[in-house]
Amino acid sequence: MTAPAPLKGVHHVAYRCKDAKETVTFYRDALGMDFQLAIAEDHVPSTGAYDPYMHIFLDAGNGNVLAFFELPNQPDMDRDRNTPQWVQHIAFRVGSLDELMETKAHLEGMGLDVLGPTHHGIFKSIYF
Repeated sequence: MTAPAPLKGVHHVAYRCKDAKETVTFYRDALGMDFQLAIAEDHVPSTGAYDPYMHIFLDAGNGNVLAFFELPNQPDMDRDRNTPQWVQHIAFRVGSLDELMETKAHLEGMGLDVLGPTHHGIFKSIYF
């Protein structure tokens, strides 16, 4: 049995969104992410199943990509009700505590409720 090739990091993570355009606007305005690409298809490339979708990609910095699927023909999305709300999240890195506090102020200026910073021993986080 051969060993797997060594990983170089995470290429992208993908989540579902209700509206691709609103999602791009939010991540651009809130966190400064640049829109990279949108793919609209009627059939899923891997399975061939008919399921129209819009797949968007945002630059999260340092070669990291955040992706979303808008799935207009699927039932409305919802969160995993068997998992507490505080468990599922995405964490982004900034360069310093000052930058974290600047980001918090920016998000609050957009009208978002922001918790924190919360000290986790080796880092501090904000939540919105």
